[in-house]
Parts: sequence; structure tokens; C-alpha cells
Amino acid sequence: MILLVCVLLAVLVLPTPWNAIVAVVGVILEAGEITVLRRWSKRIGRRTKATTGAEAMIGKRAEVVTECRPTGSVRIKGELWEARCEAGADSGDTVVVDGVDGLTLLVSPEAPGSGSG
Repeated sequence: MILLVCVLLAVLVLPTPWNAIVAVVGVILEAGEITVLRRWSKRIGRRTKATTGAEAMIGKRAEVVTECRPTGSVRIKGELWEARCEAGADSGDTVVVDGVDGLTLLVSPEAPGSGSG
């Protein structure tokens, strides 16, 4: 944005010796702006929890559609996913997503009285 303003000033407003100086200053300021914005966005990215993809489902509850002994399928947010539950879970049970292995969710039975998710 800074570079655009400087170029417009250099081309439309300023006389000959100053237009080159303003253009160079604009390039330097634009490089600084890009550096600051990249660092800021990386910091925001580190603090932000995943909101999309399979990683965002970790800790969420799912309903078992076909029994998981140890593999089956679960429904989470209206989507069917392959799942693996080492402890085993019957159809209709509620499980918690512990992790992701490729396109398979690693789940465990929900603890009694747990209402998270």
C-alpha cells in the first residue's frame, strides 16, 4: 500500500529529482511493511487453534455408526469417518476423538458424566 501511494506521488505530483527519491523510499518502506506483517501473521497463526481439517476434530464427540472393534465408522458434524477404537465401542455409543491417523480418527469411549465437545 505504501509503495502504491509513493508511486502515485512520484508520477503525478512531484518534480523530477524528488520523484526518484520518493520511489526509492517507497520501496524501502514497503519491504519493512511486508516484514512486519509477516511476523505479525506468524504470531497470530501460532496462537490460533486449528479450525478446519481433521486436526480440528480432536477432543470433539462423535456417534458410533458401525461398531468399532477395533475399526468402524463414526459420525461427527454430519460427516462419516473411518475410526479406530482399541477399547471397542458399539453402534450408538458416544466416543471422543483422540487423534488422527491419515483419514482414520483415533477414538476412545466417552467417560461417564462427561459433557464436553
